[in-house]
Amino acid sequence: MSPLTTPPVVVFACGNLSRGDDALGPRLLERLEQWLETEGRQESFELIYDYQLQLEHALDLEGRALALFIDAGDKTQPPFRFYPAQPSVSVAHTSHALPPEAVLGVWCRISPERRPPPSFVLCVRGEHFGLGAMMSQEARTHEDAAFSFLQSLCRAPDPASWQALSTEHS
Repeated sequence: MSPLTTPPVVVFACGNLSRGDDALGPRLLERLEQWLETEGRQESFELIYDYQLQLEHALDLEGRALALFIDAGDKTQPPFRFYPAQPSVSVAHTSHALPPEAVLGVWCRISPERRPPPSFVLCVRGEHFGLGAMMSQEARTHEDAAFSFLQSLCRAPDPASWQALSTEHS
């Protein structure tokens, strides 16, 4: 990839490897990175890991055709939810734990003349999030299902295909 080339798809993964099932996001991102290399598709994707989404992540949306946010969810329908994210008009004045909708809202504030790229959330069901906890067997099962789904997303990286795969239609 040329340093001047912006991959059309950005994938954000959040989570903490030291908090049990909260590791789902980073683990899926790691698996995705290996799979994209094997498939020769890494040029089309930029993968970004952080403990939590920050205001600054809105800048990573620049020049993208599509965005995906991956995270673990405590009360998520198992094994995962996949749905479109819309910008939030109200952004809390905090630098901690922003939801994807708030990041999209920041984009709208800094680039009011442009819409953010079509964006989606893959929220994978977690069970145990305690500091120092091991990943639960249920979360590992959900991770495998989510990774298979993630592969299908990356085989057809376009908004219409992703919308068709959404588990929630808006």
